[in-house]
Amino acid sequence: MIQTTEALAANVPMTLACAALGYPRSSLYRSRRPQSTRKQRARPTPARALRVSEKAKVRDLLNSERFQDSSPHQVYATLLDEGTYHCSISTMYRILREYDEVRERRNQRRHPTYSKPELLATKPNQLWSWDITKLRGPVTWQLFYLYVVLDVFSRFVVGWMIAEREAGDLAEQLIAASYRKQGVEYEQLTLHADRGSPMISKTVAQLLVDLGVGKSHSRPQTPDDNPFSEAQFKTMKYRPDYPARFGSIVEARRWAHDFFHWYNNEHHHSKLGLMTPAAVHYGQAASLTAQRQVALKAAYEVHPERFVKGLPKPPQVPTEVWINPPQSDEQGRS
Repeated sequence: MIQTTEALAANVPMTLACAALGYPRSSLYRSRRPQSTRKQRARPTPARALRVSEKAKVRDLLNSERFQDSSPHQVYATLLDEGTYHCSISTMYRILREYDEVRERRNQRRHPTYSKPELLATKPNQLWSWDITKLRGPVTWQLFYLYVVLDVFSRFVVGWMIAEREAGDLAEQLIAASYRKQGVEYEQLTLHADRGSPMISKTVAQLLVDLGVGKSHSRPQTPDDNPFSEAQFKTMKYRPDYPARFGSIVEARRWAHDFFHWYNNEHHHSKLGLMTPAAVHYGQAASLTAQRQVALKAAYEVHPERFVKGLPKPPQVPTEVWINPPQSDEQGRS
């Protein structure tokens, strides 16, 4: 800007050149003076300003255990009620600003950064998900707790229980029993859950170490990190016969027994090529798909005109199931 103004001033008066470019004449004249000749005037400290020792005393007071959680307004009022005055509220803020202590003056624990779980299942008993949901009891204050362990690849419920409390020792019993029943081998399985207290309990953590089971947790307050358990609970609670309340824990267990038999053996899952979880879990999906293809071919041969896209194919069972599939660079930027 200075060079442009100087060039324009060579042809027109300086006043007009500065006005045309919106550049102050005083700044232009100041730039022409050598750096060494410019006077650096130090601002004098006002006589009424606090001394260094007084500022230090105020800062120590604001950072003391008594006042570290209080704003300068609160500190000022409290001290004034006690007959003590050090400085104004604005001065307190000014002192804190000098040390970047206006927002938070305590040394406190910072929340850790949690990475997004990315888990892949390509066969049954490779990745399990588990969670706990509440069932309403006969009265308002009474709740029952349904524990469910789900195979992510097949959506097969490998274990469940209903108890009157949430506890790590109960979860340990259910996980160990499901592990033995499914014949899982050492270091074959990963178990995923959210961060509820039973899920992160030392009891469960030690069990997983002993069994050689990998441990995975959702990020805090991120239900999408445990989608399969959440979807299973939604399917259960949207059943037409799901009661508003259970009359007793025995009644709740009886209802759950019937529901999980239906869910595992009769429910044709939309994400499993309309197979039942049991068919996928126990390796029957391929033969059932072949049977479906035979039926579709027979129907096509009788009335080919009804199939405008040619010979139909039955829905396919996915070969892999992800919790949070990794995104490519293009997907991440979209």
